Amino acid sequence: MKTTGTSGSAPRAPLGHVAPRPGGAFRHPAFTVIWIATVVSNVGTWMYNAASGWLMVSLDPNPLAVSLVQVATSLPMFLFALPAGALADIIDKRRFLIALEGATTLVSAIFAALVGFGDVTPGVLLFFMFLIGVGGALTAPAWQAIVPELVPPQDLMPAVAANSVGINISRAVGPALAGSTIGLLGIAAPFWVNAISNLGVIGALLWWHVPHTATSRLPLERFTSAIVTGIRHARHNRDLRATLVRAVAFFLFASAYWALLPLVARNRLGGGPELYGVLLGAIGAGAIAGAFLLPWAKAKLGPDLTVAAGTVGTAGALALYGLARDPAVGLVASALAGASWIAVLANLNVSAQVALPNWVRGRGLALFVTVFFGTMTLGSAVWGEVASALGLPLAHFVAAAGALLAVPLTWRKKLQTGAGVDLTPSMHWPVPVVAEIIESDRGPVLVTIEYRLAADKDREALLSALGKLSHERRRDGAYDWGVFEDSAEKLRYLETFLVESWLEHLRQHERVTNADRVLQERITHLLTQAPEVRHFISPPPKRAN
Repeated sequence: MKTTGTSGSAPRAPLGHVAPRPGGAFRHPAFTVIWIATVVSNVGTWMYNAASGWLMVSLDPNPLAVSLVQVATSLPMFLFALPAGALADIIDKRRFLIALEGATTLVSAIFAALVGFGDVTPGVLLFFMFLIGVGGALTAPAWQAIVPELVPPQDLMPAVAANSVGINISRAVGPALAGSTIGLLGIAAPFWVNAISNLGVIGALLWWHVPHTATSRLPLERFTSAIVTGIRHARHNRDLRATLVRAVAFFLFASAYWALLPLVARNRLGGGPELYGVLLGAIGAGAIAGAFLLPWAKAKLGPDLTVAAGTVGTAGALALYGLARDPAVGLVASALAGASWIAVLANLNVSAQVALPNWVRGRGLALFVTVFFGTMTLGSAVWGEVASALGLPLAHFVAAAGALLAVPLTWRKKLQTGAGVDLTPSMHWPVPVVAEIIESDRGPVLVTIEYRLAADKDREALLSALGKLSHERRRDGAYDWGVFEDSAEKLRYLETFLVESWLEHLRQHERVTNADRVLQERITHLLTQAPEVRHFISPPPKRAN
């Protein structure tokens, strides 16, 4: 599935500093063409997802086997999203997407042919779902990363809203089309539609010419180093960590109805693939309605209460699925589930976006995707087991109770606290003075900053500010940090941090944000003179004679 967000390397104004223009995203031809192509492709993807769930019910109706369909779809995102995020930050995203979308189209066509010939077993179905899921996992961060290259900063938020509506349009249309297509043309038809629909995306990417943007003068990050740096950044990004905790608390329980819906349609409601498709379509329709209500909800409630309300709505939908004995109740549950889903997902997504500077956006959003799909994978397997042991109704009731309990347990983790923070590069660090040329891979590098405090009464203020600054140092690449007081001279303090190489320290110079600069200036106002910065580097190893 193609999902687009707000990540990339283009300059970004702080959220809230630029007024969005309604519908402004569609004034840009590149965005419009790619949006249409992705909506068509996502319709095919949802047809494929719905047909896969129904095909598994036909091959093996065991609840655990059916829930493994969701596992096979979600697991690749958990395994490969972070490496894909690193790639999205360091290579040409357009060529990367074209190559992977082409490979995914080929694999989808092979699978459609196998279904048509009747050569699919439960194992084959899960294998191809996993393989196609790998393609989706590798492209997801890159799809998110291209949006700032399609629209200017003032149209970024309308682009995100348009993408959300597009995804949910396809979610509403695709499953219903899958059900009717299976009835008319057979089970293989939705799989062929999925393969063919992807060709439009490839054509749109081939047509699109990426605008030239300013890039770093430094060499590209190495793949493994980029992954490590991304994880380190997330570990020390408080706003992103809070978002990830709230995501786990929601998706773990919301995954129950996604995993068990085919069984609800068949065993509880006595329907066929048409009803299953209609239920999935109702989830999409509910999400579309919820998307239009989101601005009002956010203005009235704020992101935290909106997510809490969406979680309560999800618990209500789960309870209705557990009680459902006729299609009408199932449809109400699906519409409520869809509206609640978009209320939570949109706010979590925005919370992750506003917590991230551009240089690590692909990796940060990849971590969000990893947590999202990892939790969905785990939850799907768990709820399949619970349904096998306790039955479908009780599995839904337990999931509903867990979702309600998660709200007070995670309430202290606030969302979108990074909104309005200026994360654009400040570029105010001077170029380090060196006695000779230093090789890029030499290291580690020890950086020391000496502070001379003006008055002892400001000691706590200095140490508190340096504690906050430590997170900035680690987010931008330092793997160790410390602060020391001079035992011989009062009011003299030394901050130190270690970076793995000289090149990585130069990258730190490009990663410092305007928000970091404000904090550093606050520290400077407490001093008698400007901080004194020194750089020490590990001597090169001796060469063998």
